[in-house]
Amino acid sequence: LDAELSYVRNDVVNHYALSFNLLIPSETNNLHFTWHAKSKVEYKLGFQVHDPMAMALPQANISLQGEVPRTLSVFRVELSCTGRLDSDVTILMQLNLTINSSKNITVLNFKRRKMCYKKLEPEVKSPTADKNNSKTIFDPVNAAPTTSTRVFYISVGVCCAVIFLVAIILAVLHLQSMKRIELDDSISDSSSSQGLSQPSTQTTQYLRADTPNNATPVTSKCYPTLRIEKNDLKSVTLMEAKAKVKDIAISRERITLKDVLQEGTFGRIFHGILIEEKDPSKEKQVFVKTVKDQASEVQVTMMLTESCKLRGLHHRNLLPITHVCIEEGEKPMVLLPYMNWGNLKLFLRQCKLVEANNPQAISQQDLVHMAIQIACGMSYLARREVIHKDLAARNCVIDDALQVKITDNALSRDLFPMDYHCLGDNENRPVRWMALESLVNNEFSSASDVWAFGVTLWELMTLGQTPYVDIDPFEMAAYLKDGYRIAQPINCPDELFAVMACCWALDPEERPKFQQLVQCLTEFHAALGAYV
Repeated sequence: LDAELSYVRNDVVNHYALSFNLLIPSETNNLHFTWHAKSKVEYKLGFQVHDPMAMALPQANISLQGEVPRTLSVFRVELSCTGRLDSDVTILMQLNLTINSSKNITVLNFKRRKMCYKKLEPEVKSPTADKNNSKTIFDPVNAAPTTSTRVFYISVGVCCAVIFLVAIILAVLHLQSMKRIELDDSISDSSSSQGLSQPSTQTTQYLRADTPNNATPVTSKCYPTLRIEKNDLKSVTLMEAKAKVKDIAISRERITLKDVLQEGTFGRIFHGILIEEKDPSKEKQVFVKTVKDQASEVQVTMMLTESCKLRGLHHRNLLPITHVCIEEGEKPMVLLPYMNWGNLKLFLRQCKLVEANNPQAISQQDLVHMAIQIACGMSYLARREVIHKDLAARNCVIDDALQVKITDNALSRDLFPMDYHCLGDNENRPVRWMALESLVNNEFSSASDVWAFGVTLWELMTLGQTPYVDIDPFEMAAYLKDGYRIAQPINCPDELFAVMACCWALDPEERPKFQQLVQCLTEFHAALGAYV
């Protein structure tokens, strides 16, 4: 596995890490553990496999009992499937540690899961001899190749290697040229963003908001490079913004505005009706984002530009724009499919208001299911190398079937002004949802979206409370750097808070990928269902 997980650091056991049952790729057969002790520590090592028919008992390249080495060492555990049947195998590795031969024993249980598959073995025909014929049968398969045959094979191999090398060089040159084209695009940050390479899942001891982290982080390997993206602050003209959406522009006559759902200083969101172009007798409900008369050209341009963030993407948990209206003399409008319970943050706060009279209004299982849907949508964005940069409950919508979809952040600064702050650089940013590298270096990646997802999960479990509400936005960077985090919500299970804590690792490489979060939350959701 191209990852690292710390279980004990500075003599402190990381129980969060031990609680995870990590999935091992089926093609991975070896796990490597790094260990050392400052003083004499004796150990005993044991293994359990719940399905011996699918996997043989794991083998280690060290003895099953002895003394932990004083210098940094690595031991290997081999996990070999038998190939007899298909099975999801659970492996338990138990390490008992005894300090100075005392009776005080520390037990560490490492849990792993691996999919084993049945091998499809081809028929092997052994060379046979004709009983009625004493002549030896020539076997071309087992016959030793001649010198000329060896030369032929070597020549073919060299040619293939040269062709493969040339193909790699051409691919690299093509990618570099594509990146240059993307950088020249005026709104490249909303249409083709950089993604996250394979991260490490190493975890550290995460702390509640009232506990400072004074430990110096220890890293024993070089992590893979994390591709990052700077926030593109260069100006886009209104004409350029309109040109980007010209192909989805429709006539104002097809749009009917009904109720005002949300209103800010210069922006509004309406419940609207859109008449079908091919059949005027048919109509469908839509969200309509638009601006007031006093809105500046910059504000109109920002609404159109930010609305394009998810354009062209198709996933059940995303809500991209479908049409715009940019006719001269009319206020620009952006149309999205209608979700009848509207903004997720406002919905959660409404649930909190009715919670006293109806405690069953929304269950913890429902909230975890919402989190899974958001993680699924973000996993799709990560695979497409799109960085959202402003994931939060306010930028999600929900319907009466509790289906959640992620939207862009157009008009969010105006409709939720308390969630955005200017840190002296003339830009309103969602400071309380931002990762440290985004706050300090203005760097965004899929890993910074994972951090924001952890805060969004916290919003779900608190029914829409504001994170870090007592912290001065100007102090957020120092607060996070010192190891402080939001406190565990009331009635939030430890396993769920552990997921949040993983998302808030200082090192972007140490945060989980969205696909891992989907799997972890899905397992937790299933466990909740088992108790209902």
